[in-house]
Amino acid sequence: MTERLCLRALRVEDFDVFFAMRSDPRLAVGGVVETREEAWSRLLRARGHWAVLGFGYWALTERAGGRFVGEAGFIDFRRDVEPSLDGTAEAGWMVIAERQGLGYAGEAVAAMLAWGAANIPRDLATCMIAPDNAPSIAVARRAGFRSYAEATYRGEPVTLYRRRLRAAS
Repeated sequence: MTERLCLRALRVEDFDVFFAMRSDPRLAVGGVVETREEAWSRLLRARGHWAVLGFGYWALTERAGGRFVGEAGFIDFRRDVEPSLDGTAEAGWMVIAERQGLGYAGEAVAAMLAWGAANIPRDLATCMIAPDNAPSIAVARRAGFRSYAEATYRGEPVTLYRRRLRAAS
């Protein structure tokens, strides 16, 4: 929970709005919108992360009214990218277009990083962002992520960011 958001498990009941978000061209990662089948698979993978790894993505809902506004959390997709993200807690977030610019992504990322520091036994959090995604880059930087590599993922340029998941002791 944050001041304005509830972070909870994704549910089957979220699928229609989840699919609308994942297929919105304004939010397309790498310019590719997801099909209904791909969005369904993504929702199931998010739930499966929790069962297998003990972390995953949450649904972001507004505390006032319960409206689904996005997703955020940690994943381990074992992506085919160099340098490798293996062994890190890969952070990700997405907010529906109609709720962007309200600070929801930053609020969710701060909450998930605090949770991750207490619950994920990995030293680094990483994220992968398209170089033209200025809003996500700003969220990442405010959360303490710093760029460390340029890479190509699925034929598209990306910038890799990282930060310590918890303060060095």
